[in-house]
Amino acid sequence: MPRPIRATIHLAALKHNYSVARKYGGTAKVWAVVKANAYGHGLEFALQAFADADGLALVELDNAIKLRQLGWKKPILLLEGFFHGDDLVLVQEHQIDVAVHCVEQLELLEQEHFSAGAGMVNIHLKVNGGMNRLGFKPADVPAAYQRLCAVKALRVVELMMHFANADDELNPRLPVAEQLCRFASAQASLGDAQLDISLSNSAANLLISSVKNTWVRAGVMLYGGSPGAASAASFGILPAMTLHSELIAIQEIQEGDAVGYGSRFIASTPMRIGVVACGYADGYPRHAKDGTPILVEGIRTRLVGRVSMDLITVDVTDIAEAKVGSPVTLWGKGMPVDEVARASDTIGYELMCAVGNRVQLVADSSA
Repeated sequence: MPRPIRATIHLAALKHNYSVARKYGGTAKVWAVVKANAYGHGLEFALQAFADADGLALVELDNAIKLRQLGWKKPILLLEGFFHGDDLVLVQEHQIDVAVHCVEQLELLEQEHFSAGAGMVNIHLKVNGGMNRLGFKPADVPAAYQRLCAVKALRVVELMMHFANADDELNPRLPVAEQLCRFASAQASLGDAQLDISLSNSAANLLISSVKNTWVRAGVMLYGGSPGAASAASFGILPAMTLHSELIAIQEIQEGDAVGYGSRFIASTPMRIGVVACGYADGYPRHAKDGTPILVEGIRTRLVGRVSMDLITVDVTDIAEAKVGSPVTLWGKGMPVDEVARASDTIGYELMCAVGNRVQLVADSSA
């Protein structure tokens, strides 16, 4: 039998969360973002849950091709575009849309790495609105657009941008309004070009209703996480992954006894310590603090002691039912992933994406 740790993927919750993204998106179509193995939830499970999505978006070309092989017929978008000229043959063959965000990509496209008669490639031209990761500055957008239009195999279909602070709209360093102004400048510079618009990620989709999109890009909200300070539940978002394990030992300790590596936790009274089959090799954050919440037998308790590769230790002093084999919920139903993340000075995205390869993913198909 395998170790007792597993991650249950709630397909109905994924489907429900997609419906929330659609509701908040208004008239916009929705890209379901499935990068990083669908934020750790499994590409195949995401494909089942997001069957009604308008399109799927990710960053890995091999997984984009896998989606086609699994039968996905609707649009697929590579959010970072392509990385090598040879990728373009596969992009064209599998009819995959690509973002274009830099001059180097333009140069590769102009070298025509395409097959005659294999169909047009849809291009999503990315604007750098001040986040300064990917994209053309507004003044450079017209030239990039003209170069793309000059390549016969290409069809420019969309102008896109990414917000730096959609969860903090008035951030004085780069407010949303400033990015929108820069994007509007880029859009106006293209004259009468009729392009789709994609601006909103999960945060903007949920928090900034004034942003108008043809397509929204729903990411973490699909998987049960909140992109801002408000809880996921406040938006009607359901947990889509529950990470479970079991107690595999219980230690009775006395006042002054230490627990775990570095003896970080020292008992101030006699305690019962439960040992859980889960560690940082399974994706639990090594930097989780004493007091990080956890459920044992459905009862809320706390982490005590440093997380190790394969084990964590928890306080079960007041849980009379706790025994070897008792169920443990690390995050998911009953224990929001964002709450665990905050206690570990990180974000829910990281926890879900970091679930280890040795953790079995199990689909829950119940409604």
